Amino acid sequence: MPGVPGGLDAVFGVHAVRALLERGDAPRVLWVQEGEAQQRLAELVDKARRGGARIELHPRDELDRLAQEASHQGVVAFTAPLAFESETSLWFKLEAWPHESPPLLLVLDGVTDVHNFGACLRSADAAGVHGVIVPKDKAAPLNATVRKVACGAAESLPVYQVTNLARALARLKEFGVWITGTAGEAEAMLFDADFSGPAALVMGAEGKGMRRLTREACDGLVKLPMAGSVSSLNVSVATGICLFEAVRQRRGAGG
Repeated sequence: MPGVPGGLDAVFGVHAVRALLERGDAPRVLWVQEGEAQQRLAELVDKARRGGARIELHPRDELDRLAQEASHQGVVAFTAPLAFESETSLWFKLEAWPHESPPLLLVLDGVTDVHNFGACLRSADAAGVHGVIVPKDKAAPLNATVRKVACGAAESLPVYQVTNLARALARLKEFGVWITGTAGEAEAMLFDADFSGPAALVMGAEGKGMRRLTREACDGLVKLPMAGSVSSLNVSVATGICLFEAVRQRRGAGG
């Protein structure tokens, strides 16, 4: 498509673009739909302009073609590709924990599908997760599709990339984090787990589940009660269910 900046990620929708601006990551270029959207998005556009973005007006059909099936809501930002947070920054954050509530972390082991990854980030952000941990190998990239599916969560939620996941889980235990893994063959149910304190939820890839060393690094394994004919849920759906059980418990504990 003519005029699309090369080498940049496209971020669609008001919420995702606002998340960019709130973290101080002004886009290089901002496409705004001609007409009514110019007035509706005036404040957002002004903030992007003050951050140094070049503002371009485009007809709706151009934004539709660029976004394909995504809801662009009249605005598309072009920004530098996202980078993972470092493992060192994770340990630094845990050492100087800045929140009143205990840490709640999501660990994704072997989730390589970008749509599932983006959906997991969206659920994690909605549940108030403090950070997501992924291994350097067998993990989806933080690309434009992930950002589109995550609807702003990829911009607002830190995603830490670790070299050795089993070793990182062992280090988490040193910070008092209780690690709960999910596995179909587990005896305990999700609702029997305790997420009220410092907690990490580990989700494995669809079909294969967690890798052996990851499983062995968990303090406990749980499963979802499955009453129907299907044997498992999509990993992003299961992630949402598990995280909001943690939310329920932590609210009850005053977290």
